[in-house]
This record gives sequence, C-alpha cells and structure tokens, in this order.
Amino acid sequence: MSNIAVIGGGAVGITVAKLFQDRLKNAKVTVLADKYTEDTTSYVAAGICKPGTSFKGPTKEITKKWLTDSWQYWQDILKTPDAEKIGVVTLGAYIFSKENYHVTRNYLIEDLVPIYRPVTDEELKLAPQGTKYGSYFSTMQIECGRYLPWMGNIIVERGGQLINRKVENFASLSNYDLVFNCAGLGAKYLCNDYDLVPIRGQVIKVRAPWVKSAFYGDTDTYIIPGQNGVVTLGGCRGYDSYNLNYNKYDAASIMERCCEFLLDLKDAEVLGHRVGLRPHRRPIRVEPELVDGVKVVHCYGHGGDGIMSAPGTAIDAVEKGLDFLRSNVKNKL
Repeated sequence: MSNIAVIGGGAVGITVAKLFQDRLKNAKVTVLADKYTEDTTSYVAAGICKPGTSFKGPTKEITKKWLTDSWQYWQDILKTPDAEKIGVVTLGAYIFSKENYHVTRNYLIEDLVPIYRPVTDEELKLAPQGTKYGSYFSTMQIECGRYLPWMGNIIVERGGQLINRKVENFASLSNYDLVFNCAGLGAKYLCNDYDLVPIRGQVIKVRAPWVKSAFYGDTDTYIIPGQNGVVTLGGCRGYDSYNLNYNKYDAASIMERCCEFLLDLKDAEVLGHRVGLRPHRRPIRVEPELVDGVKVVHCYGHGGDGIMSAPGTAIDAVEKGLDFLRSNVKNKL
C-alpha cells in the first residue's frame, strides 16, 4: 500500500487528495495542513469560474487543458442531484468597463462557457454612468464552505486522514512514498521559491438575496452572489503584501464602487469583512521534484484562480504523481 501525503487543506490540496484516491484506491492518503475550511484562503474567495486573463501554465496548451479539465469537473458535479449541497451552482455574470473594451473579454473561457456575448444597450444601463463596454457570460460558482467539507468527508470515509500539522520541510516527510505540495503561499518557504508572492485581497460579505447575477467593473470591482443570499463584494490587490488585517479604507472604497452598480447594497446587512493572501506565481507550478530524498509533486501558485482551476491542475499533478511513484528516480529531476 502506498503512503501518500498532501500538504495543504484548501481547494487545491483537498481536490488532489480525493482525485488521487480515485486513481489509486488502495493508497493511504493523509492531508497535512495547519488550516482547514473556514481558515483557508479558499474559504474567503467567491469561487466564480472566471480565470484572470494572466492565468498561466508552462505552455498555452497546458493552460488550456487545465481550464478545460476544470470546467468539465465542475460541470460533472453540476449535473448531479447533490450539486447545490456540494456547493456548485450556475451563475450569470457581467463585465463592464468605462475605458477599455478588452477588459470585457476573456479569451481563456470564451469558447468554454455556454454563453459569452456583448451586452445589449438595455443591459449597459445596469452599469455605472459613463460605462461604454460590456459582456455577459454564463458560468458557475463554487461555495468552498460546502465543497471543502464534502470532499473532506469522502477522503475520510475512504480511509484517509485530515491532520492538523504545519510542515516545516520535506525531509520530515521521508516516511511517505509520495508528497503533493499544495501549500499555497506556504510553498514560498518550503521551496525557497521567490517567484511566489502574496497578493492581498479584502472583501465584504453582505446579505443581499435579491442579487442574482455577478458584476465586474473597473478598479477590480466585483459583486458575486453566493448561496443562502450571501454576496461577496470586492476588491483590491495588494502585490507582495502580507497584511492580513482589516483595512477600513479598502472597505469604504469597495462599498462605494459596488454601490455604483447596485445602490441597494448600501442597505444590505454586513456579515463580515475578510482578508486573504492569494498565492500568485506565473507560471503556476505543477511538476515533480526529488527533495531531500522525498518524491514531491508541486501544485501551487494559483493566485486568485485556485478554486476554479484546482481540478485541472490536480488531475495533472495526480498523473505526474502516479508516474513518479512508479519510477526509480534517485536523483533530483
């Protein structure tokens, strides 16, 4: 029986663990993380299937495959009767811009989603005054507050473990046959990877059940409805910022920009403010490496696209892991 460790309890790590169990049913899989569900960066995120246009793998072909595989994974869940319980629902979204037409295009998903089209003149009126350009597309939203526990339960039911442990180095995991490094920002220190930088984000969670579509605007403005009437308002991007503290000026700016779209949001009940550090790396790293005699497959650096792209990168990582597990590699790759 193969003894497998997965570092990281967010969307990427949990998905890798479950998919590895799918492929190698007799493997003993242990997830090692110092944070689970509500304490993860994944939990803060709105979880919409809309990659940033800078989303990048090592090649255009791999980038496209990751996104296609991810889309199909979420679509397969959506077709099940338990989709809503798992946290996957359909969602329509608008992208508006006052100055730049290209902001409203997303070449990474235009041929993936069922609908991606210019907005009508009537729909343009939904945007703040002065808006010139807009697109509408149909997509999905993943609620990690539901998805992560659901996946975790499957992992445990199959004999896996979710252990609360901070991994300081790979040498401490020498008792495992294979290790998946899905540590997110923690991979910066595990791997001494200075290409991995935090991008600070702050959002406001409000109760606004009347919001049924997502809205994106200039200055990183977004309004994304989730389940149970909870809506995520954003946002901001603090490059190379490690600040996890609530910032009242960011909050005021977010609320002002979002109210330009939907004035009623000023009366919405504020449920809380959340801050997260997106683990940004270009390209995202999915590759095997022998570290201190330990077979490691890295899968990190997803930035703000970790939830939507977790399945595609996980499928790739698991395939590389199975090949690595079968190999007799003794030297660093």
